[in-house]
Amino acid sequence: MILSIAHILTADEVRAVHTSIAALDFEAGQGGWAAAGTKRNLQARASIATDAVAEPIAARLLSNPVFELAARPKRIIGPLLSHYRPGDAYGAHVDDPILDGARADLAFTLFLSAPDSYEGGHLVLAGAAGEEAFKLPPGHLIVYPATTLHFVVPVTQGARLVAVGWVRSLIRDAAQRELLFELDTARRALFERHGKTHEFDLLSKTVANLIRMWADD
Repeated sequence: MILSIAHILTADEVRAVHTSIAALDFEAGQGGWAAAGTKRNLQARASIATDAVAEPIAARLLSNPVFELAARPKRIIGPLLSHYRPGDAYGAHVDDPILDGARADLAFTLFLSAPDSYEGGHLVLAGAAGEEAFKLPPGHLIVYPATTLHFVVPVTQGARLVAVGWVRSLIRDAAQRELLFELDTARRALFERHGKTHEFDLLSKTVANLIRMWADD
């Protein structure tokens, strides 16, 4: 399941991130051995100052109800703060399966630059139905299975700033995560319309027992 989630950060929060990032040190982006020659960007150097920017972003993800339902996160890996200048790009690749000692089930990109402030720089996800490109407003996020082949097209003008990271999910199987997302979304919509009903209780029982059956804790 590929999901776009709006307003992970507010406009004021995005501006605060930009102010904080301006004081960080950036270095050439690092990737797995297969990324050599295909990855051209900058990443914020690991430091206490970088953590002070990244950790609140991770906290906002964990507190977002749509993200929680879609990802069922056990752990957030990252996020990394990435900066693309004109000529920078990231060729086609699939993310490493183990990152920072944890299995990476999903990947996410949180856009921090206004789409009209840079040319190119689309995140492209490749699948059986073809390629789909994303270039979202600042504060908006795209989350997708980490098994997905993807790339970032070259930036030709301006600067692309994003926060990228991964999720170790409690639900390992992507199809099971999607089924739970749809069931839980329907359950909550039913509650909003009609309150606590017998049908709501049955759906709640089903969701809880499916999580109990599938959870990889």
